[in-house]
Amino acid sequence: MGGWTAGDIPDLTGRRAIVTGANSGIGFHTALELARHGARVVLACRSAERGADALARIRAAAPEGDAALAALDLADLASVRAFADAHTGTPLDILVNNAGVMALPRRTTADGFEMQFGVNHLGHYALTGLLLPALLAAPASRVVTVTSMMAWSGRTNFDDLLDDPGAERGYRRWDVYSRAKLANLAFTKELDRRATGLTSVAAHPGYAATNLQQAGPRLAGSRLRERAMGAANVLVAQPAERGALPSLYAAVSPDVSGGACYGPRSFFQSRGLPTEVSTAPRAGDPAVGRRLWEISETLTGVRYAFPAG
Repeated sequence: MGGWTAGDIPDLTGRRAIVTGANSGIGFHTALELARHGARVVLACRSAERGADALARIRAAAPEGDAALAALDLADLASVRAFADAHTGTPLDILVNNAGVMALPRRTTADGFEMQFGVNHLGHYALTGLLLPALLAAPASRVVTVTSMMAWSGRTNFDDLLDDPGAERGYRRWDVYSRAKLANLAFTKELDRRATGLTSVAAHPGYAATNLQQAGPRLAGSRLRERAMGAANVLVAQPAERGALPSLYAAVSPDVSGGACYGPRSFFQSRGLPTEVSTAPRAGDPAVGRRLWEISETLTGVRYAFPAG
């Protein structure tokens, strides 16, 4: 059975893209294919060392490509602002909000936010808003926000967005992760409702083999869970380059619809080539999107400057 692959990416010469978390996994392969097909790509990475390694690998694999590295720590709003200040002077065609953390032990960002919600949603909300002038300066820009199958189990709890729902029972890292991924979807849909001049879409990789699965157990000091996640990546998950296809499809396909989500088409959205996929109904509730937007504005201090009309 046929389907969309990286070979279907059109010529992207003259287009500019930013991919957050491009040093590994889904983000690396997204940046690689965009550069391989002619885009000027900025790898927005927290670790200078890992980012430099990723940049070298992209240049080796796509020697004709145009890729550069820039520092971005989504867990620090000062870093987000500094990055945006350095990248708003040129029209931006594609922004892939890919970076994320998953099921970590409880941590807080530099601004005091719970880490998973702070990085996965608030950091990207602020980045997108601060880059909005560059996005609107491009003729048909696209914002792709990477979510997860786990969004299906996410809950919106506006009384306690920055910590675990039911916190009296302790920090439940998977519940917090699910809520952050639901926020990614709600943000995607609300941005598409509010914005003119850009298309906002979501993508998820299914179950793809990346370092995310093992990072949480490693930080928690659980060698057993770390090894179990590594074994599952080998035995069950699809390769990271296949997991990047929904992000690439969402970023470049002419058939994309604003506010939609793209993911693998087989095995309960866990693997396969990209297609439009269903999402939890609450992610598309305009009341949920409005409330999340209001809270994000308050917490980050970033207000989107949409053109009149």
